[in-house]
Amino acid sequence: MAVPPKTLVLVNPASGKGAASRQAKLVAELLRKRGCAAEFVESTSAADLRTCAQQARAAGFQCVAVMGGDGAVHHALQGVFGTGAALAVFPAGHGNDVAAALGLPADPVAAADLFSRCVARPVDVLRVSFLREAADELGTSGAAFCLGVAGAGLDAEAARAAETRFPGLNGAARYMAAALWSLFSFEPFPLTVELDGERVLEGAPAIVAAVASGPCYGGGIRIAPGAVMDDGEMDLTVVAPLSWARALEVVPLLLRPAGAGGELRWPEMRRFRGRRARLSTDRLVPFQAEGELLGTTPVEAELLPGAIRVFAPDQV
Repeated sequence: MAVPPKTLVLVNPASGKGAASRQAKLVAELLRKRGCAAEFVESTSAADLRTCAQQARAAGFQCVAVMGGDGAVHHALQGVFGTGAALAVFPAGHGNDVAAALGLPADPVAAADLFSRCVARPVDVLRVSFLREAADELGTSGAAFCLGVAGAGLDAEAARAAETRFPGLNGAARYMAAALWSLFSFEPFPLTVELDGERVLEGAPAIVAAVASGPCYGGGIRIAPGAVMDDGEMDLTVVAPLSWARALEVVPLLLRPAGAGGELRWPEMRRFRGRRARLSTDRLVPFQAEGELLGTTPVEAELLPGAIRVFAPDQV
């Protein structure tokens, strides 16, 4: 068995209502027994997560492991991408969709045990570029990287509401409650999509436009059931406006476990696959990645095949 790499473990103390901090000692003890040289650091902010991840390789760490949820993974990815260090995930958040898509156990100690016994493998990364010249009130212009799902519209509004209005709920219940609450006031937007240089939608009414490398977001909502994290293609899902009655009918379908009935299809949903997508709207529509509000449309999303190494089982 290969010796685990020298690892910087970034612990997000806010993740999972303190679950990451509570489990850190158990993870540290397991890694010590497995012969892994690991240093644990509690992050103080999203910016601190990025900075620590960015500096890890220069400090001699071969791997950056994240103890937290999808948001913590997202911020660490921004720092580690391009440095040559590998990434590991010890899930301890509300949703943990990235960890699930990678085939990791939901328990951080079990995930750390698997980490000590497997090797890093390449997975795809989404690069999202914000096309406005100036920053707006939701975030900054520029680019961001994503391992799971990013999207414009109701899902971004739900990400905001999940933090502010439903902090007491966990997993998919939290995000679905936030989405249903946001549906009250959310106005559909005309969406134009160019996919690999071809215009596939022109001013189509939409409430969600999601680009995905992994199948789920929001704690298990299967927005792109067929997405695989190492197949070299991006899944694009566009959801047309839904009535309240239709939304209540659709929600149970979104929450079915993977494999329970295969692809999700209904008239309000359209799916595409490709490598590069440009999303344009008639107004500024909020955009999120892994639950983090980043900016607004228009955006361009590009899939970067095998762009980062992640410690995960062979079959993603």
